[in-house]
Amino acid sequence: MANLSFAGCATRDTIRPMQKRQILLALALAYLLLQAARGEWSQWRGPLGTGESPDGDPPIHWSATENIRWKQAIPGLGHSTPVIAGEHIFITTAVPYGERFAAKKDTAPGAHDNFPVTSAHAFTVIAYNRQDGKKRWERTVTRERPREGGHFTGSLASNSPVTDGTFVYAYFGSRGLFCLDMKGEVVWEKDWGDMNTRHAHGEGSSPALHGNTLVINWDHEDASFITAIDKRTGQQRWKKDRDEMTSWSSPLIVEHAGRHQVILPATGKSRAYDLETGEVVWECSGLSRNVVSTPVAGKGRVFLSNSYDWQAIQAITLEGARGDITKTKNLAWSHRQNTSYVPSPLLYRDTLYFLAHLANILTGIDVRSGEVTVAPFRLEGINRVFASPVAAAGRVYLCDLDGTTHVFEHGTPPRTLAVNQLDDRFSASPVIEGKALYLRGQHLYCIMKENQ
Repeated sequence: MANLSFAGCATRDTIRPMQKRQILLALALAYLLLQAARGEWSQWRGPLGTGESPDGDPPIHWSATENIRWKQAIPGLGHSTPVIAGEHIFITTAVPYGERFAAKKDTAPGAHDNFPVTSAHAFTVIAYNRQDGKKRWERTVTRERPREGGHFTGSLASNSPVTDGTFVYAYFGSRGLFCLDMKGEVVWEKDWGDMNTRHAHGEGSSPALHGNTLVINWDHEDASFITAIDKRTGQQRWKKDRDEMTSWSSPLIVEHAGRHQVILPATGKSRAYDLETGEVVWECSGLSRNVVSTPVAGKGRVFLSNSYDWQAIQAITLEGARGDITKTKNLAWSHRQNTSYVPSPLLYRDTLYFLAHLANILTGIDVRSGEVTVAPFRLEGINRVFASPVAAAGRVYLCDLDGTTHVFEHGTPPRTLAVNQLDDRFSASPVIEGKALYLRGQHLYCIMKENQ
């Protein structure tokens, strides 16, 4: 967008401030629509927010010696999913440095299975060249001795960045939100203080972006809120307090009836906020504690899920949704078996795919009727799954903590196409861009057929 001109106008000086704002907003929206049309993976869960790459066609088979276009070691540790803008692929990571110190025990009520923090960390954004994997730049945006660690399966850099093609927005939770340009220079930063997460299990919600507005989920064990800020300046547009405990879900922005809603699931009530004003449009109860997975939307509905105290998927019809819809026809259907905990569901064509908690048991549901079309079945070769599934070209890709990726053909019933193994660990979700599949573990991999 930095190179776009005001073609068709007399001069920039003759454009009134309101007209300029309208033009810039229109250009930003046009760019985001172009990204979606191209399938550019500029945000967590991809161009459509569903896990699908509409024009992707990556390989089915790979190994350490087959179809690896390039591989780059990543310093530190992070579970954030990469995002792409043009020839840039961005990741965030937390890199330990300096002398080690005695671990401080997490004092949060119920803390368990947490990793100890024994060093200060450099919170870092790295840009790689998408074609050859060479590092374009590396920028440490802040250095800090973390106040709390996280669950042993997590990391200090689990929030995925988002990009509009001109800037990349890197979010490190308690360490702040940072806007960087394409050369890695920090343009502005925003700090909301420290989170106190449930059981000191760490942070992981990613920002959502639409037009000139970024939305942040700040649900934790103290004063929770949701806030919208201007992506150009970091200034607050609105902020709404929330009577909610910790959630790790990322906001989802959807359009309905000419207005945009920010949908955020939670333990007390899942809510939709008007993107412009922050006012609650509708709310619905029914999810348990520890909401992690991000909702998806399509076919005029939004799908919320979690699995902790109990299992639940809720299908909410957006048309006519106002106020508390828990016991209304807007709650179109619900499902109470084998739902996901950490992995977010995948909406592909007319099917909602999800895993059973963290296991390799897959179910598919028709999004219109709520009927199970893919009966729960065990996916060969994968075990503990924290990454979310993605899809392209009639295929679904799922990664696990042991470096395995299962590929199956979308259909009834699904058909396994490949089980691919790499010597790594995958908590970040796969990214599909054109003919390439990107996997982020201790290394960043570009997987592409050798003759392409």
